[in-house]
Amino acid sequence: MTLLSKPRKPHKAPKASAKAPTKASTKASVLAVTPQRRGTAALLTLGLIAALALLCLLSAGFGAYPIPLGDVLSSVQHRVGLGGYSLDRVAESVLWNVRLPRVTLALLVGASLGCAGALMQGVFGNPLAEPGVIGISAGAAVGAVAAIAFGLNFLGNWTVTCCAFVAGLATVLLVYSLSRSGGRTEVVTLILTGIAVNAFAGALIGLFIFFADNAQLTQITFWQLGSLSQATWPKVLAVLPCALAGLAVAPLHARKLDLLALGERPARHLGVDVERLRITLVLVVALLTAAAVAVAGIIAFVGLLVPHLLRMAAGPGHRFLVPGSALGGAVVLVGADLAARTVAQPAELPLGVLTALFGSPFFFWLLRRTRRRQGGWA
Repeated sequence: MTLLSKPRKPHKAPKASAKAPTKASTKASVLAVTPQRRGTAALLTLGLIAALALLCLLSAGFGAYPIPLGDVLSSVQHRVGLGGYSLDRVAESVLWNVRLPRVTLALLVGASLGCAGALMQGVFGNPLAEPGVIGISAGAAVGAVAAIAFGLNFLGNWTVTCCAFVAGLATVLLVYSLSRSGGRTEVVTLILTGIAVNAFAGALIGLFIFFADNAQLTQITFWQLGSLSQATWPKVLAVLPCALAGLAVAPLHARKLDLLALGERPARHLGVDVERLRITLVLVVALLTAAAVAVAGIIAFVGLLVPHLLRMAAGPGHRFLVPGSALGGAVVLVGADLAARTVAQPAELPLGVLTALFGSPFFFWLLRRTRRRQGGWA
């Protein structure tokens, strides 16, 4: 070897391929709406609408006083001026004063809880999130139990409902203000604050129950178990504005939720005001959940199970997931209420107990499945 050997060229690092997948691009491809997913979403939407229509019809006809389905349709047609005929006095009263208010309330409450669950899971980026995480249900329960235990009656029959609604909204504002620091709110801090507030709310409920008498204890227990047996048209009208407002605003943020699924930093680079989006959607969730809990009591697992099942079927895109969860929640709650009324006739099962009875095993399976995919419990 000579001293004049040809010098070596400096080694150059290989250029990053423009097509090399990154974490953000991988998530973006997952969120992309393919023709197959679009077709699945369309079929699921049509199926949910058909199932909801059928369940509403069955729920209006079945019960302690059965009404033939043909008579139900004819009475509805007669009321809206499309022909049909009026039923006898008893059947007409049962249908329009008992059954239809209950079916409509189940539809609104289920849609509100399902949509709120989809929003919560999108905001937190966790399919195991649900509205109760940030204390809405517990706060509403504190308001209702306090109104019952202290015998408050300043709004007549609306006292318990209004106290539950106001307390639920106030709890969310409290949780959000406590978890905010330096002009920002971290998801982990928000969840931990919600857990602490839930524990404190449970202690308050226990204290109120301790001072309540037997009649009040019965009313508190009945409310906490969740039920639609006290459904009336005025209660439907009380929930309707909150439900319609929340259900109308939620789909408008579907695209931003898809971007947020890429991560907070990529979402900010793509023009999403993450903090403003989070505040807006938490308030929408509070509005939907507080209104539902105020009239129906605590009904668990609807906001957790429905969005996750639809995500498994049609993918994580929120343009379908948000309105689809509203439809799915309505289907689940109308069907659950029908089962609660008819399974143990003449008795009626508490609706919240029924949803928890079937929702708890599914939640455990979901938790095991999620942890197994992530490589264990560590």
